[in-house]
Amino acid sequence: MKEPRLSKAETRILEQYWKLGTASVREVLDSLPQDERVAYTTVQTLVYRLEEKGALKKVKKIGNAQLFQPTLDQRQYRSRLVRDLLDLFGGSPRLLVSNLLENGALTLRDLKALQGAARGDKNGHSRGGKSA
Repeated sequence: MKEPRLSKAETRILEQYWKLGTASVREVLDSLPQDERVAYTTVQTLVYRLEEKGALKKVKKIGNAQLFQPTLDQRQYRSRLVRDLLDLFGGSPRLLVSNLLENGALTLRDLKALQGAARGDKNGHSRGGKSA
């Protein structure tokens, strides 16, 4: 099955389902940080869209509340987004990282930490104990 294209708002709601597991629209709304709160009907519409796209499925009804759970795997979904992003840079991770460095989204400190992680050391140090 091809993964659906999701809007930023849909992805934000799906992220809450990944955190909560099975939940109602009200539970998702209540789990959002105060500065991200929107109307109940807005969250409800996004949940129904996610269900239509196959990202959520209805699993239970308790009274008037319907419970949904995610059908998309978070790791697979994010991997696909990264692949799509790489495609925008001709498949070149170097061009992507260069762009992130140029616009300030990635710092040299971040880059050094990533280099350390790639070497298997989470502290950003090489095996000799020196900074990467």
